[in-house]
Amino acid sequence: MNSTEAALTRVPRDFDSLRSVIIERKVSMPKRLAQVAAYALSNPDEMAFGTAASIATAADVQPSTLVRLAHHLGYEGFSDLQNVFRARLRDRTLSYEERLLSLEAGPASNSDTELLSGFLTAASQSVARLASTIDGETFSRSVELLARAETIYLVAKRRSYPLTAHMAYALGKLGIRHQIIASPNGIDAEMTQFATAKDAVIAASFAPYAAESLTQAQELAARGVPIVAITDSVFSPLAASATHWFEVSEADYAGFRSLSASMALAMALPVAIAEKRRSLKRAAK
Repeated sequence: MNSTEAALTRVPRDFDSLRSVIIERKVSMPKRLAQVAAYALSNPDEMAFGTAASIATAADVQPSTLVRLAHHLGYEGFSDLQNVFRARLRDRTLSYEERLLSLEAGPASNSDTELLSGFLTAASQSVARLASTIDGETFSRSVELLARAETIYLVAKRRSYPLTAHMAYALGKLGIRHQIIASPNGIDAEMTQFATAKDAVIAASFAPYAAESLTQAQELAARGVPIVAITDSVFSPLAASATHWFEVSEADYAGFRSLSASMALAMALPVAIAEKRRSLKRAAK
C-alpha cells in the first residue's frame, strides 16, 4: 500500500487528526461533502450536540450527505463520526460550560441582564477557544513577515471591518506605515496597485465572506504580495490566498456572532509587530 492509499484508509479518532484529514482531501471531495465538511470544522460544538436532521438543515444539505461524508472518511456511520466531536468536548477544560451554552434555548427575550450575560459568555467562549487552538509558530512567522514589510495594507469589509479599523489606529500610534483599503470615494483598486512584494497585507473575512475582500486578496497574492489572513475555516477562500492564516471560530449568541477573539488577535498583532521591528533595528546596529 502506497502513502496515498494509506492516507485514504486512515480513520481519525480525534478532532485534530480529523481536521488534518479533511484538509488533505478537501480539494478532491465532491462539492456537497466539502460543503458539510466545512460546516463541521467551523461548527464543532453543533456537530457534537445536533441531530443529523438539524445539522443537515444548518449546513444546507440532505441528512444522507452526513452519512456519505462519514463513509468517505472511513467511519461506519454518522454517529461514529459524531463521537469524534463529542470526544473533543470531553477533552477540553470548558466543555461543560460549552455544553450548557449549546443546550440553552435561544435569546433571553424577557431579561436584559440575561441577554447581556449571553453575549458576554459567547465572547468569553470565543477567546478561550482561540487561546487553546492558536498556533504560536504561525503567529511568530506572521509577525516576522509583517515587521519587515515597508507598508502594511489592511483589507476587510462588512462585519470584519472593525478589525482593520482598530489595527489602523494601533499601527498609526505605533509609527508603522500602513494603508487601510476602505476608501469612501471608491478607489480601493487603485490603492492596492501601490502594493509590492516588499509590502504585506492583513486581510480578514468570515462566512459568508465579503466578495470585495476576497477579490482584493486574490489580486494582491497573484502579484506576489504576502498575505496574513484572519478567517474562520480551512475551507475559506481567503485562506487559499494567504501566506499565513489564523482560523478563528467565534461563538454566537441568538444568531449574533462575536468578534471578541478576532479583536484580541487584531490587538496583539500591531504590538507584536512594533516589538519585532524594534528588535530588528537593534540587531542591525
